[in-house]
Amino acid sequence: MSSGQNFFITTAIDYPNSRPHIGTAFEKIGADVQARFQRMQGKNVFFLMGNDENTIKVARRAAELNLDAKAYCDEMANQFKEVWRALDISFDDFIQTSEPRHHKCCKAFTQKVFDNGYIYKGGYEGWYCEGCEAFKTDKELDEKKICPSHKTPAVKRMEPCYFFALSKFREQLLSFYEQNPDFIQPESRRNEVLALVQSELKDVNITRSGQTWGIPVPFDPEFTIYVWFDALLNYITAIGYAEDDAKFNEYWPADLHVIGKDITRFHCALWPAMCFAAGIAPPKKVFGHGFVYVKNEETGDVQKISKSLGNVVEPMDIITKFSAEAFRYYFLRECPFPADGEFSLQRFMDIYNSDLANNLGNLYSRVVGLIGKNYEGELKDIKPSDELLFEKENLKSIVSQVQSLVESCHYSQALQKIWTLILDPANQYAEKTAPWTLVKTDKEKTKIVLVQLIEAIRIAAVLLKPFLPKLAEKLYTSFDFLTPWASINYSEALKAINSYSGIKILAELENGKVKPLLPRIQKLA
Repeated sequence: MSSGQNFFITTAIDYPNSRPHIGTAFEKIGADVQARFQRMQGKNVFFLMGNDENTIKVARRAAELNLDAKAYCDEMANQFKEVWRALDISFDDFIQTSEPRHHKCCKAFTQKVFDNGYIYKGGYEGWYCEGCEAFKTDKELDEKKICPSHKTPAVKRMEPCYFFALSKFREQLLSFYEQNPDFIQPESRRNEVLALVQSELKDVNITRSGQTWGIPVPFDPEFTIYVWFDALLNYITAIGYAEDDAKFNEYWPADLHVIGKDITRFHCALWPAMCFAAGIAPPKKVFGHGFVYVKNEETGDVQKISKSLGNVVEPMDIITKFSAEAFRYYFLRECPFPADGEFSLQRFMDIYNSDLANNLGNLYSRVVGLIGKNYEGELKDIKPSDELLFEKENLKSIVSQVQSLVESCHYSQALQKIWTLILDPANQYAEKTAPWTLVKTDKEKTKIVLVQLIEAIRIAAVLLKPFLPKLAEKLYTSFDFLTPWASINYSEALKAINSYSGIKILAELENGKVKPLLPRIQKLA
């Protein structure tokens, strides 16, 4: 994905008017897999996340709580970071748009675009959705002027403002899309953006008047900068725009923006045009992922996550009851990143028990337990054997397939490959050879079987490293493999351990028994 050794990846910044829900977390996990994968590839990754704070909704929420807006934003940023850390999201920076560094960047960028002749004063009248913090076209509302996203009526609004001359960039955008066919991913999002730019690209209002919370327009402080023209700039604030040219030039343009499909048009039309207007390169790629819907356990209905429907599920509730690894696995496996997915607690339990507890967890426990009980925790003097669970060329093909799927953000398919091509065959091999029985009559032959199963666990651990970082590390460091975990990359999966003369388990044992790595979930409550 990246042409050099640097890899700059971002997620959408979030409104902190409430804590993150599972849909928000889905995006962050997906971006984290990519960041971790790119680090494994040897890239110098800069992974940016943050909160979008200069909004009416945030100021209103702070007022409801009788809090200063900045104090409220700082507290919510701490809560967001708490959730992201609990999910093992490996972000390098967390930007708050109320920070002085962002104000400085935003003012400098806006002044630059104004000086280049792409901002002009006028007046705007239209239908405005306060939930989206955006004016809506008639096509974007129903016949009653209801916003489909927020189910609330848009209001007729007229105000003096400054416009960004977006319409001037139609041909440049279309040319950019043609020259960079992979810029918008997946393909379905590309078609939507092309249609918008070809037929509906209009100049956009980029300011508000009469607002005390926000960033003042540098050339007319009676106005504040409108949320999208402000929010999109977070991507360059964190890498030093208008402050640290060396850092900015090192990381920009961004390799990948990871966003929800509902804000694709802002990132794929408005944002590149803003970059053109300021004289900087546009980002290299934008990936618009799908949504997570919640399935009602009683009715079976699938609903969009909504406070009004009372179906908001907070990540910390699941992490606390189960684990971060269980959370990450479910959403990465069950919700295809480019498309929409569903969440239900029953399905969560079923997937966890079948894939993690029964399949991977049981394989691990059997192997470690057998070595602990029958070989005092170490397989010594392993004799060379022609028996291979995974032939070299076959394994090379599997690793290549998984690598390609991860790189293109097809995480569900990548995990499916790991299970069907590595873990399922390993479990079938275990059932066929029955080492728990074989060990009673032929301990030498059982060693050969156990080495093959250890190899399957090692390969799975390597391939799972970007997905389930803590679990993968636990699997790998349960054995005395030579390569340190920190330096493991996907090519390590291809290095066979058959040449080892011995292998020792480092997992903690109690009376020769291993503590279950992934205990089954017996009930949801």
